[in-house]
Amino acid sequence: MKTILLIEDDVTLRENTQELLELSGYYNVITAANGRLGLTKAKEAKPDLIICDIMMPELDGYGVLEGLSQNEETQFIPFIFLSAKTERGDIRKGINLGADDYITKPFTEEELQEAIESRLAKSSILQERREQNIEEVKGELRNLNDLKNFFDDNGTIFQYKEDDIVYEEGDNSNYIFLVTKGAVKCSKLNEQGKNLTTSLYKEDDLFGYTSFSQNQAYQETAVAISVTELVRIKKSELTGVLYKNHKVVLELVDLLTDNLKDVKEQLLDMAYNSVHKKTADTLLKFAEKINRKPEDPIKISRYDLASVAGIATETLIRSISKLKKQGLIAIEGRNIKILDIDALKLVE
Repeated sequence: MKTILLIEDDVTLRENTQELLELSGYYNVITAANGRLGLTKAKEAKPDLIICDIMMPELDGYGVLEGLSQNEETQFIPFIFLSAKTERGDIRKGINLGADDYITKPFTEEELQEAIESRLAKSSILQERREQNIEEVKGELRNLNDLKNFFDDNGTIFQYKEDDIVYEEGDNSNYIFLVTKGAVKCSKLNEQGKNLTTSLYKEDDLFGYTSFSQNQAYQETAVAISVTELVRIKKSELTGVLYKNHKVVLELVDLLTDNLKDVKEQLLDMAYNSVHKKTADTLLKFAEKINRKPEDPIKISRYDLASVAGIATETLIRSISKLKKQGLIAIEGRNIKILDIDALKLVE
């Protein structure tokens, strides 16, 4: 019989949910009236699954989840948020912190049972992998391609629409991401409140790494710039893999070095290149990151183009018009199509 910990400060809801689950005959339910008691019981009982409210006295649900993620014995326990809060930001925050699911009040018995069954099944599969196969998988990692395969085999898939936020600057950096479809833009606000695009990631790129040894927050905001699919893995799990695969660590260091080189080149371009060349280079950069074929139309906002080029939006629009008159690009609504790649590379 599986043990479920229910953390809920509403007495009526707590008792009703406990009775509902116990009547099914499949679960032993223990309860806690607030987050602090719930965190203590979780560490003591090590339940098979936790259902937790968000808004509670003593310690809210976010604090409970963060406390669990920092403990090796509780970090893999399936965790379901139970809350009346339905705002998208609250859901995203819970998922970014590591919640496996999110059920809003009021809920039906069927919704609750389905969420529990699916999460317990997934947990069981992942536990078997960790216990039986993880050493073999780790031992086979020889390069970045093997590491990306590890993401595919062990990560969780998430879908994003255009302009969906993956994470925001200041969020806990609990995850590393692999782009399997689409593209992601990372940006940061400067002291003047302007949003500067700092990096672009295309299919097969890794991103989201801040520090592997310290619990630092994300330093940028990541947004999907097209329909995007990501695979994410907990940073703590990836760190364990890297400790036992030194060859992969060396390739990851090379990747980080290349990323720093790209940032330096971008800063130099912003400082010394002409506006016209900045615009041309930025169009080429987006074409490389977003499109499988550089000549395919680029669907990107003028604001994003300007933030990468490091120029004002109005200035960029004038420069794009000039490139259009020169026959180097075509403009169709929001779409920009490169007509002469070689000539665009030679723009001064």
